[in-house]
Amino acid sequence: MNTDYEWLLWQHHALICGIDEAGRGPLAGPVIAAAVVFPRWFRPENNGLESLNDSKKLSPDKRKALAPVIKKAAKFWAVEAVESETIDRINILQATILAMNLAVESLQVMPNLLLVDGNRFNATLPIPYETIVKGDAKVFSIAAASVLAKTHRDEIMTAFGNTWPEYGFKRHFGYATKEHVQAIMQYGRCPIHRLNFKLRQLGEKP
Repeated sequence: MNTDYEWLLWQHHALICGIDEAGRGPLAGPVIAAAVVFPRWFRPENNGLESLNDSKKLSPDKRKALAPVIKKAAKFWAVEAVESETIDRINILQATILAMNLAVESLQVMPNLLLVDGNRFNATLPIPYETIVKGDAKVFSIAAASVLAKTHRDEIMTAFGNTWPEYGFKRHFGYATKEHVQAIMQYGRCPIHRLNFKLRQLGEKP
């Protein structure tokens, strides 16, 4: 993936921030958002990031290898989490938007433009933004954010797997796999499960 999308925008905006999330769909754990700002006129091929892509198209090992390279090459980056209790309280869409805004607010400087994966966003800071459907497959900065968000969340869920090994969080990271659903049916839900995410297997209605 290249930075062609950013190069057009860098003519008018010096600090462009890519934003993406990980963890909207799982039954357990936080939703994570990452914000990444690369230096103006950044070239991936000169910084070991020519193989960067949408995190879903990369193997876990490849994501792990790219994450520290992204952090080193970026001008600024930040990762923030919104926990399951808040997801239950305000719903997953609003929790995702909250996590994205928290990541932007955690940056050391205010960007000039936000490029956000998806089609829904409301900025809490006075920064113009553009939503881009499937942006993690189209825009370099968003793809970088997707890798940071995904690797950070996987680390969190792996740690939760040590606390609650019966659910298999280290393998499915909280997604609704057959193994995970069966564990919930056997053990009930643990403190990091999203109570508003209903399971038909348990006779629950959305």
